[in-house]
Amino acid sequence: MIETLINIALFAMLITTAFAIVRMDRLFGVVMLSGVFSLLSAMLFVTLDAVDVAFTEAAVGAGISTVLMLGTIALTARAEKRRNKRQFVPLLVCVVVGAVLIYGTADMPSFGDPNAPANLHVSPVYMSDSIEEIDVPNVVTSILASYRGYDTMGETAVVFTAGIGVLLILSGLSGRRRREDEEEDEEEQV
Repeated sequence: MIETLINIALFAMLITTAFAIVRMDRLFGVVMLSGVFSLLSAMLFVTLDAVDVAFTEAAVGAGISTVLMLGTIALTARAEKRRNKRQFVPLLVCVVVGAVLIYGTADMPSFGDPNAPANLHVSPVYMSDSIEEIDVPNVVTSILASYRGYDTMGETAVVFTAGIGVLLILSGLSGRRRREDEEEDEEEQV
């Protein structure tokens, strides 16, 4: 019962943080609230006993992403440019995609259901055979390092490529930002 209340409280804080992010104009505040959102997500993953995912979310979502976004803000504008008219197409797309996702998850088994297909077919094989096949006593480690080794390597490559891409974008923006600042200073002096 207490776990359910904690999960509901964390979900409520996630939703509140998401709405605050959408409504905010100052990009620094958006970045900070994005870090808060990632930490709340990490806490939710801990309550769901997914500590490895929680650690990754805290490190990448709250740590690295926040630093990269702060670096981007330092090289670009500090506030969002406001648009005069409301755009309802993005809202409509979000509502439709959300409805499709809710519809798609309606047939999923309940959380922790021992009769779910993953618990009947794949999990017993991992639990019984991993020590003999991999010779690693920790089942989670054997799954991530061996059974899903290529997947883990692919995820690492994607994160590395994204980081390199962000660094390349930032290096191009820094020169342009300096030129724009110099032009603004010249205009103010005139």
